[in-house]
Amino acid sequence: MSRRDMGRAAAIRPLRDVPGWDDEADVVVVGLGAAGACGALAARSVDADVLALERASGGGGTSAMSTGQIYLGGGTPIQEKCGFEDSPEEMYKYLMASCGPGEDEPKIRLFCDDCVEHFHWLVAQGVPFKETFYGDGSYTPTDDCLSYSGSELAWPYRDIAMPAPRGHTVQQESIEAGGMLMRRLLEAVERSGTRIQVDTLCETLVVDEERRVVGVVAKVEGVVRHYRARGGVVLAAGGFINNREMVDRYAPLLRKCKMRLACDGDDGRGIRMGMGAGAEAMRMETASIVLPFTVPKGLIRGVMVNRQGQRFINEDAYQTVVGEAALHAQGGQVYLILDDAIFERPFPPTEIAAVGETFEELERELGAPEGSLQQTLELYNRHAERGEDPVFHKDSPYVVPLVTPPFAALDYTTDTAIWAVFTMGGLRTTTEGEALTPDGEVITGLYAAGRTTSGLAAQGYSSGLSLADGTFFGRRAGRAAAARARDQERGR
Repeated sequence: MSRRDMGRAAAIRPLRDVPGWDDEADVVVVGLGAAGACGALAARSVDADVLALERASGGGGTSAMSTGQIYLGGGTPIQEKCGFEDSPEEMYKYLMASCGPGEDEPKIRLFCDDCVEHFHWLVAQGVPFKETFYGDGSYTPTDDCLSYSGSELAWPYRDIAMPAPRGHTVQQESIEAGGMLMRRLLEAVERSGTRIQVDTLCETLVVDEERRVVGVVAKVEGVVRHYRARGGVVLAAGGFINNREMVDRYAPLLRKCKMRLACDGDDGRGIRMGMGAGAEAMRMETASIVLPFTVPKGLIRGVMVNRQGQRFINEDAYQTVVGEAALHAQGGQVYLILDDAIFERPFPPTEIAAVGETFEELERELGAPEGSLQQTLELYNRHAERGEDPVFHKDSPYVVPLVTPPFAALDYTTDTAIWAVFTMGGLRTTTEGEALTPDGEVITGLYAAGRTTSGLAAQGYSSGLSLADGTFFGRRAGRAAAARARDQERGR
């Protein structure tokens, strides 16, 4: 396959060209990260025969590399134990406001309504959560669980829905929380009786004369193998951030981000397999774009400006929301302005782009248009003296005037800072994980979940939504594929 072809839909294999089946199952799951594992578990819970095909030498995928934070709410036992009120309706209002434009209302509604049940299901699989509150942030360096992992406390969302912390980080021992999550899920998959086959690279789907998906073509040690799926194939093979051709085609700005939050297998193969069978790929430009300027938290008291020395967002919005605005609207050319009173060394570290004893000196050294940065900071200070931010409504605890020289501009341009990214666009699916054509028709026998799909989040990412989406809708896809296998058996 040429590099150009790596960005295109994968060719299908007509059933008539399959010489014979090397193995078969009710449900064939492609990929054994969080979404695939939960799909396999759900299918096995109704006694379906499940074959999981994993390209690596073991399951885990990008989920095992994650922070292990899952976005859960609506009144989970952890929220209640830590003294926070939440409800499905408040969670729904927040996600509908933050996950747009293009938010998937049916998926968001279903997820919010069933979120507490999903929490209990995860616990039943052996996933551990500690009944403690950590605070803010997408990364919990302790073994605590609950935190604010999105923009719930920031404008305008705090005025739309009652804020509540919904980031539930898996309790870790000596490994990262994402590794702990996958260790427990994979142990549950093994106990369930799922047949797991590793080192198996799935390449295309087998389609019968009625365009129904009936199997998978894969390579095992260079040998082509064919696997029949009586009920359906569940594609859970990750996103496409590691496919240069797909990124260039669908989301070229993401190339500016230095750190790709993905395992090697996130090359878009599952998405391209689905597209080859007629599935629509949507929101392919969307991604979680992390601009890491919020550690330590006091840096939020600074002022984020673009190359022209102008503010463009409230700095207390979640770092992915700031990252989206900074990359898409500002080309990744942004700086954080601090004074000596609030200056702290950031983590991860970045360079100081300019220093000045006055706003004018700072502006000149930064190369901003004459008067622009001065006017921005003078206007900000005028209102900050009263703890107010009438322009972008940053929360008052983070609004302080910058008056103590020297003043500095931290370099958060994509040229210098370590921005992190993973893709969120993918196959269009129903709430049951059924893949859809551009005309909205269900492709019989084809299901998908996780970052192979376009899920809960479009823009406005909150940390933990990807694992929440993958585990929740992975379950539904696996269960739906198993139900079709059962119907097929009854219809014989």
